Amino acid sequence: MMRAHLPILPILIPFAAALLQMAWNRLAWQRAIGLCASVLLLFASAWLTALSDDGLLRVYALGDWPAPYGIVLVVDRLAAMMTLLCAILGLATLLYASAGFDERGQHFHPLFQLQLVGLCGAFLTGDLFNLFVFFEVMLLASYTLLAHGGGLARTRAGISYVVLNLIGSALFLIALGLLYGTLGTLNLADMASRLTQTGHDAALARLAFALLIAVFALKAGLLPLSFWLPPTYGAAGAPVAALFAIMTKVGIVAILRVQAVALAPAMPDLLAGWLTTLALATIVFAALGALTADRLRALAAWLVLLSAGSLLLVPAATDERVVAAAIYYLLQSTLTGAAFFLIAGIVAVQRGDCGDDFRAGPPTATWVKLAFLVVAASTAGLPPFAGFVGKLMLLSALRQTAAGTVTWIVLLGAGFLVMAALARQGCILLWKRPLERPPQPTAAVNWQRATATLLLVAAAPLLAILAGPLSDYAQRTASQLQTPGAYVAGVLGAQAAATGHGAR
Repeated sequence: MMRAHLPILPILIPFAAALLQMAWNRLAWQRAIGLCASVLLLFASAWLTALSDDGLLRVYALGDWPAPYGIVLVVDRLAAMMTLLCAILGLATLLYASAGFDERGQHFHPLFQLQLVGLCGAFLTGDLFNLFVFFEVMLLASYTLLAHGGGLARTRAGISYVVLNLIGSALFLIALGLLYGTLGTLNLADMASRLTQTGHDAALARLAFALLIAVFALKAGLLPLSFWLPPTYGAAGAPVAALFAIMTKVGIVAILRVQAVALAPAMPDLLAGWLTTLALATIVFAALGALTADRLRALAAWLVLLSAGSLLLVPAATDERVVAAAIYYLLQSTLTGAAFFLIAGIVAVQRGDCGDDFRAGPPTATWVKLAFLVVAASTAGLPPFAGFVGKLMLLSALRQTAAGTVTWIVLLGAGFLVMAALARQGCILLWKRPLERPPQPTAAVNWQRATATLLLVAAAPLLAILAGPLSDYAQRTASQLQTPGAYVAGVLGAQAAATGHGAR
């Protein structure tokens, strides 16, 4: 019975935790409920990921209404892996926030759990309307989490963040309206089935999908829609920014899913050319931005944008090897990006008034310096860490694409700029001391922050050690993603998929 309802648990667990936390408003109770829920979410997501590796598509019909008439959750290897990644980030960042960051404002814990509801739901849903619903749950929670703790910088970043995402939500609704008016369905599998049939307005459907991809590109931070991301992530509190590291991946996974299931069979040229060009421009923009960063949290935000640009090279490639490399790269870049934000928070605490600004200040603990070195080396793509493996896999796979030479030049050039920025700014931040005053004693870091940070830092060597089985899993995930017929048949049933039957 538990296994039958397992697909809904990554949504149900944080939602139930949010309700309980609103009922018990004491901070100690909210912390305990949140941490217990995060452990349960990690267990459920790991179990779901292990089960999904059998290659079967698990379709959960809410209210027992079959697709395309009702709401369905669809679990394949990619969806299960992304929920597990959410659970790992959620547990680490919540543990870090429970060391005192959650005391700076009200309702942090229920909003944090609702953020996890939106993230997990966006990866699991099988129809575009509920993808919009989960996007809105995720964004509404993120608006308040961004402003948690107050401050002028967060208020400014929050205003631009809200305005841009409201515009994106409006475009999302317009795209959904056009798709439903054209195809008569918003279930992704049913939509893919109908696109291969005649009798619909192909030009209008193409326009609707173009709007949809633009919305996902806004969420992912694709240039010229990426100007909001560095100041927003740089202004957020350390644990909030660390959780936000996976939010750009929601847009990227949505593009991958829509492209593989619906666009590749019916509109294979929709992403051709322009997406690769803008992704390369995003990488260059992010690398140059990393050189200009004046504090560690801002540098981490630029690095998140650079990883998003690298992943956005993938959907237009439509190659299984490229997708497999991108899945491994997604895992390591998300975890190391989140680790950077937590390290920045600890550095800011230990350096007092100097914060995480790139200027001489009080010393930091030795383990913090070592953690920074590990994460910086992995981000720059240096062996023997996971960043080197991920970048090598991505470069090897992209070599055979149409823009392979340009892609190599841009990625290697961006890697060199990032390495220079990390080396120069890291030396100033962690080792340079002011000459006019003696060193101050280093502030202690409590166990919650240290444990959460080291948990994410450990991903850099662990993912490299496990590169063999993880790359095999990524290959199987890419193979499953690139077989849209199996997805459609799994959701609608073989007969319905063959006849193009759906709700009109």
